[in-house]
Amino acid sequence: MNHIPILMYHNIGYPPQQAKLRSLYVRTGAFARQMRLLRLLGYRGLSMSDAMPYLRGEKSGRVAVITLDDGYLDALENALPALRANNFSATCYVVSQRNGQHNDWDAAALNVRKQLMSAEQVKQWHAAGMEVGAHSRTHPRLTGCTDAELVDEIAGSKSDLEALIGAPVTQFCYPYGDVDARVVAATRQAGYSAATTTRRGRASAVDDPMQLRRVLVVGSHLLHMFLIKLLTNYEDKRG
Repeated sequence: MNHIPILMYHNIGYPPQQAKLRSLYVRTGAFARQMRLLRLLGYRGLSMSDAMPYLRGEKSGRVAVITLDDGYLDALENALPALRANNFSATCYVVSQRNGQHNDWDAAALNVRKQLMSAEQVKQWHAAGMEVGAHSRTHPRLTGCTDAELVDEIAGSKSDLEALIGAPVTQFCYPYGDVDARVVAATRQAGYSAATTTRRGRASAVDDPMQLRRVLVVGSHLLHMFLIKLLTNYEDKRG
């Protein structure tokens, strides 16, 4: 069975001194080295949509999927140059009604107000050949939403982003990884092709495309740990 790592990043850059959960920051140079190593190992770095034939088992090959959560400006400023240098694509999951604002859903908990991409910057990301995925409208815990709220957050974010970039938005990421059967059903009903979780592990063709596992990459990972997560069943055992 072909196991495909869907790499999960949050922040690309240097963590502010006051930040909590500093491990969620992968420094710009480290990210660039990881992308270069992928290429040297013969991997193609792909967005979720580009990877779907592999995730469905229709194609085989050495691919790694690159995802960035929340739509932070540092994805555009710090991740994009390394992606383009290696001819990779990636998916950035955007909170559609927070463009140009900050992470109001967890700023207090993380002790950092992080700048999110503006609507124009989201369009720049898309114009650079990268994928815009949906991450809800306001980043709530979806399992606590009413049925009407689920439609608004999940289908509504798709509509928002499609209107913004003028292209289909087919990928979703569950905020906080908070998901249950009702949330999965609402995501499928909204018309997405796939959705990612925060559950650890590599993906394969036997997995439900609406509940895909990912490989978390954190700032403390040296290259040898990055390789272990990429090439072995280390993450699968912890899923």
